[in-house]
Amino acid sequence: MGIVDKAKDKAQSLTGEGKERAGEATGDEQLQAEGKKDQVAGDLKGAGEKVKDAFK
Repeated sequence: MGIVDKAKDKAQSLTGEGKERAGEATGDEQLQAEGKKDQVAGDLKGAGEKVKDAFK
């Protein structure tokens, strides 16, 4: 479960980074904000997985 969740979290973060860059390139502020949100969500979930691992 941990490895799969970590991979999904990293994928979400990378997808968010791509959206943010696409938004910057096209001037789409909404896409940029959505990308930042996805990045933060992925990073937070990844941090949560690290905490779970520390207590195992």
